Amino acid sequence: MSNKKPTYDVCVLGGAGHIGLPLSILFAKKGLNTLIYDINEKAMEIIERGIMPFLENEAEPLLKAVLAAGKLHFSSDPHDLGGVPFIVITIGTPVDEFLNPSTRLIAECIDWLYPILTEDQTLILRSTVSPGITEWLDHYIRSKGKQINVAFCPERVVQGNAIVEIETLPQIVSGQTPEAEEKAAELFGLLAPDLVRMRPIEAEFAKLFCNTYRYIQFAATNQFYMLATMAGADYSKILHGITKDYDRMRDFPKPGFAAGPCLFKDTMQLTSYSKNQFNIGMDAMLVNEGLPLFLLEQLGRRFDLSNLTVGLLGMAFKANSDDTRASLSYKLKKVLKLRAKSVLTTDPHVTTDARLLPVEEVVSRSDLLILCVPHRAYRRLDLHGKPVVDIWNFYGKDRSLPERLA
Repeated sequence: MSNKKPTYDVCVLGGAGHIGLPLSILFAKKGLNTLIYDINEKAMEIIERGIMPFLENEAEPLLKAVLAAGKLHFSSDPHDLGGVPFIVITIGTPVDEFLNPSTRLIAECIDWLYPILTEDQTLILRSTVSPGITEWLDHYIRSKGKQINVAFCPERVVQGNAIVEIETLPQIVSGQTPEAEEKAAELFGLLAPDLVRMRPIEAEFAKLFCNTYRYIQFAATNQFYMLATMAGADYSKILHGITKDYDRMRDFPKPGFAAGPCLFKDTMQLTSYSKNQFNIGMDAMLVNEGLPLFLLEQLGRRFDLSNLTVGLLGMAFKANSDDTRASLSYKLKKVLKLRAKSVLTTDPHVTTDARLLPVEEVVSRSDLLILCVPHRAYRRLDLHGKPVVDIWNFYGKDRSLPERLA
């Protein structure tokens, strides 16, 4: 396979996922013969029909266009990766059962790729990795007898807005060698308006610091919400007061569930890297993960939940998304089922949970509603006068902890 003339310009390994697919579409848009390699053949079949398997703004028309142009290709045969100049790997470092970063998936990936890799190829890590993983990967490959260009170019976009942001945000580029860095810059320079060059360890920290800083911001506002609520104060009024026409507080977030596949995990990776001395990160995890329990405690003081049917509005991990990974709505559901008479769930976007009910049925059957996710679709929702826990202040007035049932 190493003597075969490359058919593709770039391969995105794991290209049918949230990180890989928007990137693959944009490479194809730039005219590169792009190979999506993925073991999820069902997802690839959907994509080949011009259908996005998840919500991504502005992606589907562009997907149809690059398919029609013949620039996007699909494979689950590893031999098709032979000779491809660039292989972008969208496998990160997950957290193991001890909440430590694990290199197992990356090592297995490289072991599987190794027989077909040649030294003129460039491997580019795209997903978030723990500090030092790019260097570890380079040494791991060299220890097996090959010298491959290894780079790290972190994905930096807001999920659901990748198509726009990949082409408008500066791209961080790093490589284990000057040649690897230049190769990565060559590829991502086709997409990004500007490149920011760093050493791999700096790029790894940059990605983790961004996500963790955001997570800490959410923890701060959630902690303030808890303090104000316990004092009987209206946090929405406080928040409005400190942000209105006050430039220094313009980015102060509203309270709410801070979850998803990245924020908690990336904070935990920094905590593990610091040998559990990253106290502000650990505190942020306790606050954000504890918010569902705080809501349950507050409701339990006001209502006899054992006699109530509680409806949860929104089960994705964030607004206007269909992704339920690490969603705190499911944590709340789990603890509520131990206290409430019954718990009903709904979401206008999620299609992976057969237990979800139509929103009208949930509203009709529930005695108490909790707005877990402020989807745009809920803006004009008729709540039939039902009390609703709305810590987001989505409906514009204090209904977050009603004193009694209507």
